[in-house]
Amino acid sequence: MMEYRRLGKSGLKVSTVCLGTMTFGREADEEMSYKLMDRYIDLGGNFIDTADAYSTGISEEVVGRWLKQRGNRQNIVLATKVYGVMGPGPNDGGLSRLHIQQGVEQSLRRLQTDVIDLYQIHRWDPNTPPAETLEALNDLVRQGKVRYIGCSNLAAWQLSQFLHISERNHWSHFISIQPIFNALNRSIESEILPLCVDQGLGVITYNPLAGGMLTGKYHRGEAMPSGVRLEAFQTYYERYYTDTALDMVEAFVEAARQRGVSPAQLALAWVLAEPRITCPIVGARNLDQLNDTLQGLQIHLTPEERQAIPAMPAGRWVGRDPVYDREH
Repeated sequence: MMEYRRLGKSGLKVSTVCLGTMTFGREADEEMSYKLMDRYIDLGGNFIDTADAYSTGISEEVVGRWLKQRGNRQNIVLATKVYGVMGPGPNDGGLSRLHIQQGVEQSLRRLQTDVIDLYQIHRWDPNTPPAETLEALNDLVRQGKVRYIGCSNLAAWQLSQFLHISERNHWSHFISIQPIFNALNRSIESEILPLCVDQGLGVITYNPLAGGMLTGKYHRGEAMPSGVRLEAFQTYYERYYTDTALDMVEAFVEAARQRGVSPAQLALAWVLAEPRITCPIVGARNLDQLNDTLQGLQIHLTPEERQAIPAMPAGRWVGRDPVYDREH
């Protein structure tokens, strides 16, 4: 079911869908989280993404215990992120050398591993010079604690700075970026995707279902279902819940109905049909959600079919773009 692709110009090969773990320890308890990872591996997936900030370390801990119990660490491409505020102190967040050095040690401990395959900065830090961040990351690669480095939620000008500094100093460079991308948010098409093609970066996109908007679960004038992400997180509400988005979702859901597939499946297929995307990240709170969404792997849209599916115009997005959010 899964295929494998090189991540950017590196020799690292990852499955066409990455499993996201933002729900672990929150919407999905530990038992369900194990089932989600087991199911993903059964389908041929090999790429698991987490972050220190997800449930303030709990997601990493759940993944670490699962890896230890299953004994399959060598078969998993393990990715995590650094930046999140992990304590009350003034240096308990951000991308300073101090926090990166402390953060990687804490992530290694929580993940119960001696090396992280892909270590990503979670966003831009306006309080730390990019050179300080990159030198610290380069040291981690040289020390064998990290194999590759990447980034998330950067604007094109920010990514360009990091790439230039790495090149100038002959340091390890980002092999990938993790931005948002779905039928309601196509902002990366303007600058990020062309830059990644030019520089040979892999693109690991998140929110393919637009925080659940593209599943059709939200309806204009109706109360939100209990416990959904847009209800629990203000940033997601501001990102997606607009009149324009609701209009688009109604048309998108109808397009899925006409094709005889679920909206979630069509949303994943729409992302997969963009040739500049290496792999989208799919998260879930239960097996039904995961199984439904991953059926989208079996839908192969031609460029003409994809163009006909209702979506925001190229380079546009609804609501607030997450480059400026505090967390995703």
